[in-house]
Amino acid sequence: MWSSEPRRLFLARLGGLAALAAVPSCGFQPVYGPGGAGTRLHGRVRIAEPRTRDDYAFLRRLTERLGPDQSPSYDLAYTLRIASVGQGITADEVTTRYSLNGTAAFTLTDSATGAVVAQGEVSNFSSHSAAGSIIATTAAEQDARDRLAVMLADQVVTRLLAMVP
Repeated sequence: MWSSEPRRLFLARLGGLAALAAVPSCGFQPVYGPGGAGTRLHGRVRIAEPRTRDDYAFLRRLTERLGPDQSPSYDLAYTLRIASVGQGITADEVTTRYSLNGTAAFTLTDSATGAVVAQGEVSNFSSHSAAGSIIATTAAEQDARDRLAVMLADQVVTRLLAMVP
């Protein structure tokens, strides 16, 4: 007679094996496997030139994830919007914390035909403290902006990998 704990572990393992066996039949294909979207996009996306410091952080992360454009087949246009909103406000009406709300609208087009392959918009937020010296607050804000640009770039890449046929 099995006690409940070993039986539960056995059933959990059996369920896991059954799930693994079902994966190939459902049409699942690894993104970075042979013929996956990750390999189809790597080194083949020409990203629009940056115009602001936020764009540079965004572009740097996109290049890390998609690779440098060695033989571009696609063009990626994007628009970043980042707004600062006061969050922590003292009784003296001094803001001690800010939230940065950002969106990235993107369009991936085929370089040869100009046809839109994927488009969308992603959003995220970051925050920083304003309780400190001016230099510390400025550094904290820039760090929060860089983190937000990286998060938005990661979301764009995830969407592209899911949308590109």
